[in-house]
Amino acid sequence: MRVLVTGGAGFIGSQLALDLEAQGFEVVVIDNFFSGEASNLQSLKGRVIHQDLSEGFDAPGQFEVIFHQAAITDPRHDNDKEVYEKNVRGFEKLLEHSLKTGAKLIYASTAGLYGNGKVPMEEDQTKEILTSYGQSKLKMDEMAGDYFSKLHIVGLRYFNVFGPHEAHKGRPASMIYHLWKQMSQGKRPRIFSLGEQTRDFIYVKDVVRANLCALKAPSGIYNVGTGVGTTFNQLVGTLNEVLGTDWEPEYFDMPYDQSTYQHHTLADTTRAEKQLGFKAKWDFKSAVSDYVKWLDQTEGKKS
Repeated sequence: MRVLVTGGAGFIGSQLALDLEAQGFEVVVIDNFFSGEASNLQSLKGRVIHQDLSEGFDAPGQFEVIFHQAAITDPRHDNDKEVYEKNVRGFEKLLEHSLKTGAKLIYASTAGLYGNGKVPMEEDQTKEILTSYGQSKLKMDEMAGDYFSKLHIVGLRYFNVFGPHEAHKGRPASMIYHLWKQMSQGKRPRIFSLGEQTRDFIYVKDVVRANLCALKAPSGIYNVGTGVGTTFNQLVGTLNEVLGTDWEPEYFDMPYDQSTYQHHTLADTTRAEKQLGFKAKWDFKSAVSDYVKWLDQTEGKKS
């Protein structure tokens, strides 16, 4: 099966591309390398095309499946218009292509569009848009909904993804990565006061599996989370256990506008389990342990 992975040099896209290739798929990657990292694909045998989807889509041959991971994902990117227009235009190009060719379209949405709404967060609840990134993803979800009866199209609302190959993201990388870096360098972990914000952290290996589940799922939009909330304080505690340390958090005032900050995320996973056939396999501590082992072997060598 020949598949396309957009944003395939990025955090999630690169791991999806490599996993697909390992399973025998013929993989082609498109990335504009705005936030992707070429080294993430150093072991990929398939073709890598340098292209900005928002400017046009031109990939050779036919694809049976398109896994769309490309986007400006930083919710605090300094150009809201650019985020919205590039994300929506790129999706439009792929939607047009799928309509012409019949390719399955599986794309990344976000739990960010739930804002500070009720938890657990259900796919159909009222949306509360806090950022241009969230607005762009909501527009994509609305566009996708118009074609559920015409195409195999699946939107995956990722919750708080973490894992190998995210370091290149810089500030938008997960808290797990940033706190590991601080603690492994002998520094106290810095978290927002009073550390009771919660996140539904999901390991990237589970997210890759959710994309594969989408190949056989009915068209629709699904939460991709664990259904378990972890506070920042609990995160520090888990890292201490894994690292064998006993660091106390250093609390500081949140530098962001409270009205644009998502204080809690928690997925309702009912629809994903019943229709997508997906349930996270990695519990939080096991995932952190696996990730820290990888970090120690790779990132740790650089410090």
